[in-house]
Amino acid sequence: MTTEEIVEEFAQDVAAQTDAIWRGDAKTGNKHADRYIAAFKKLRSLGDPGREALAVLLTHPRMDVRTTAATCLLRYKTAEARAVLEEAAKGTGLIPFEARQALKRWEEGTWSLDPA
Repeated sequence: MTTEEIVEEFAQDVAAQTDAIWRGDAKTGNKHADRYIAAFKKLRSLGDPGREALAVLLTHPRMDVRTTAATCLLRYKTAEARAVLEEAAKGTGLIPFEARQALKRWEEGTWSLDPA
């Protein structure tokens, strides 16, 4: 699987998880969450080239995909990731709430998705 395919898998599974949540289907949502987390771990194992590949999703048309990628990239692309999360956090609903939580954890120093 190419790096681009892993990034696409990440995006598709984030979107599928969100869609499942809106349908009230937690089981399917959790399955997709496990998949995008696994995709992120694959990208992270590639080091900075994997993180750079994931960074293309910071401009994805879906807010859930952008914010999830931004949450994963806070340490590596701090300014860009914070900008995405801060913009999303202005709204209401689940995705803006998650963006606010990611920023809060970052500011507290408890964020640990991609340790150095």
